[in-house]
Amino acid sequence: MTADTITAADIRINARWLIPVQPFGVVWEHQAVILQGSQIAAVLPQAKADQTYRARETIDLNNHVVLPGLINLHGHTAMSLFRGMADDLPLMTWLNDHIWPAEGKFVSEQFVLDGSRLAMAEMLRTGTTTFSDMYFFPEITAQAAHDVGMRAQVCFPLIDMPTVWGSGPDEYLRKGAALIEQWRNDNFIMPAIGPHAPYTISDQPLRSAVALSAQTGAAIQLHLHETAFEVEDAIKNSGKRPLARMAELGVLGSNTQCVHMTQIDASDIEQLASSGAHIVHCPESNLKLASGLCPVQQLIDGGINVTIGTDGAASNNDLDLFGELKTAAMIAKVVAGDAAALSAHRALEMATMNGARALGRDHELGSLVAGKLADLIAVDLSDPYLQPVYDPASHLVYSNHGRAVSHSWIHGVPQLQDGRLTRIDVPDLMLRVSDWHKQIIS
Repeated sequence: MTADTITAADIRINARWLIPVQPFGVVWEHQAVILQGSQIAAVLPQAKADQTYRARETIDLNNHVVLPGLINLHGHTAMSLFRGMADDLPLMTWLNDHIWPAEGKFVSEQFVLDGSRLAMAEMLRTGTTTFSDMYFFPEITAQAAHDVGMRAQVCFPLIDMPTVWGSGPDEYLRKGAALIEQWRNDNFIMPAIGPHAPYTISDQPLRSAVALSAQTGAAIQLHLHETAFEVEDAIKNSGKRPLARMAELGVLGSNTQCVHMTQIDASDIEQLASSGAHIVHCPESNLKLASGLCPVQQLIDGGINVTIGTDGAASNNDLDLFGELKTAAMIAKVVAGDAAALSAHRALEMATMNGARALGRDHELGSLVAGKLADLIAVDLSDPYLQPVYDPASHLVYSNHGRAVSHSWIHGVPQLQDGRLTRIDVPDLMLRVSDWHKQIIS
């Protein structure tokens, strides 16, 4: 070994175990991840790294598994300030009698800023490095995420009725187009279009959303087939399933993310597969609101890309994506009647590569591969509830929870070090959250 065979690097992470996601289904031991600026320079055995790299900083994670940062593909971040406010209620009662009135009374730019920061603190602490948001004042959430250094798909809301963010669809679309233009080609913020649901938006605004998506490349994310009532009511009123109506209007496509999809038949699967649309599975929210069960394994078998999201903390009630993975895997087995359905590695793929595919960024996110962006996390497996370790992938899905995440990097920048957030002032944030709590309960 000579000096000219050694490459300088910024950070070397020595991992006891590593799950790269690509190639699929493998767990490597005693690996080194080399970070150079915002990218992964190499993933290689530690002994080989000793011979080829000298890093400015070396981090030894002797009891940890390192994997790509998790991608939470659906949520309403600012609703973290409504966490636990109206529980044990069916969806429409929850929305009509509690959530929508509270939003009308309390939601403002400051509410969205503080609520988004609260959600980001929780997501970073539990392993999420990229999230998708659909809520009012999306320009505030976008800026907040950018300031913290999180990647975020920020969907502007589109709905027929007036809200605190605007008077109706025309204003939402105008503001949304400005949001898309502001963040076009940004590395962290991915502006998108967020029609709320088929039952809250009419045909013309949906056609305008499709046109805006085609013009700008912005993704479309909408709640779809969330409850049996939604589907039954649509058939009663129009003779069409909501998915069929979306297909006729041009909403379904490879740039579309369909959230929930608990009510699915064979025609739906055929339509989804032919369109290239993505599914965002939100198992815990669907369970809590008794919305239904998404047949995940059936969708995967049909060649459909299935991702995962937490939904908002008001209907979950947490943003821990590892907990979501366990619930998703358990449900999938019962729905399929097959204990082998949605294996641990498939579940991890849902929260990494599949999410990256839905965002159109699988060439740079979702796996630990040289040349991809340096978004990765480390999970400490040394705690008694995670011992002994036979299969780290199985532990991550079935035994783990997000609080075991000890480190994370986004774009090569440390966001979590030994369980401590580096970019969010937690004491100040907690004071702001306390102030909101007092206002809401008064």
